[in-house]
Amino acid sequence: MTTLPRPITTLTADDARRIVLRAQGLLGAPDRRAGVRGVLRHLGAVQLDTISVLARSHELVPYARLGAVGRKAVQAAYWTDTHAFEYWSHAACILPIEEWPHFAFRRRAYRDRPHWHHELPEGAYDQVIKQLRAEGPLTATELGGAKKTNDWWDWSGTKVAVERALMYGEVVCVERRGWKRVYDLAERAVPAALLHDELDDTECLRRLVRLAGESLGVGTRADIADYHRLKGEQVEAVIADSGLVPVEVEGWAKPAWADPVALAAPPRGRHRTTLLSPFDSLIWERARTERIFGFTHRLEAYVPKPKRVYGYFAMPVLAGGRLVGRVDPAREGRTLVAKQVTLDGPKAVPAVAQALVEAAAWVDCTNVRVERADAPELREPLIRELAGLLG
Repeated sequence: MTTLPRPITTLTADDARRIVLRAQGLLGAPDRRAGVRGVLRHLGAVQLDTISVLARSHELVPYARLGAVGRKAVQAAYWTDTHAFEYWSHAACILPIEEWPHFAFRRRAYRDRPHWHHELPEGAYDQVIKQLRAEGPLTATELGGAKKTNDWWDWSGTKVAVERALMYGEVVCVERRGWKRVYDLAERAVPAALLHDELDDTECLRRLVRLAGESLGVGTRADIADYHRLKGEQVEAVIADSGLVPVEVEGWAKPAWADPVALAAPPRGRHRTTLLSPFDSLIWERARTERIFGFTHRLEAYVPKPKRVYGYFAMPVLAGGRLVGRVDPAREGRTLVAKQVTLDGPKAVPAVAQALVEAAAWVDCTNVRVERADAPELREPLIRELAGLLG
């Protein structure tokens, strides 16, 4: 059994929560000069998802931190000048290009993987590489077709081959076009100084554990492992040499580790009031969200409609450093529709109204309509608050 080092300090639960918010870019003045690229580097990973309600999740993440940054500007910031690449981290994520060498351990693991869900047809891999070299960048459709049938996972041989090449690191997703991956050869898309797999697994893991700790501010080993979906034993092997320091957090049952820079200065500044994507890295780990915010967060998009409690794409509302409610949004023309609103009491009404109005303006809506509130007596106060803000 591993002997745990003594914690260097004890944090209150509120201290830890504020450290987390600052580390996630949601406390203090936003760095608008660094913009979307700065958000990506600060977080280390921005999760992608197919669902688009107000906007796609990778657009909602910088919006939550920077405010109404243009959606085209978000896409350009991610995908121009070889600034980022898409790979498997917490899930399918946009990652800063400078972290390419540190995912060598995962590329090697994929190359050594004995079993796959899809069979790779003979000759398909070489054909994809040859075509990309001659014609790329290309989508799977442009390479010859993504699917054999309409079934989601019934991939064509071309799609199997290019996705395998992506996992191996010979091919890179250089942008999303109409939500389709656009593939190119890594030798063209990744700067020459970064295009290598020279780092051994230990060095890769040490770097990713340190990055996760910096992005989280403070977290348990399970929190840190989850950030880039590392195995517990991988974190265990390197965390003592990662540069993170052991701390104790009041109310946390497990030992924790913190970024020493986050401990050096108390977190201060203005709290963001905003809607959060359900895939935002502040809340993407359910047990951590409950521990830090006392808030049960669950995406219900894949739950049968009759069994949903909060709605299809319920977006938590962050205000004053707390999660104060949820909104399940939709759009009808230039009206943002709050199909279902859950409020943590009357005090949450102004914050939820502010978050709705700001989100509406961002997606070019001029009106907000509230259909249902879980506490019916709060629906009218929320409507009045919205009317005052909308003028």
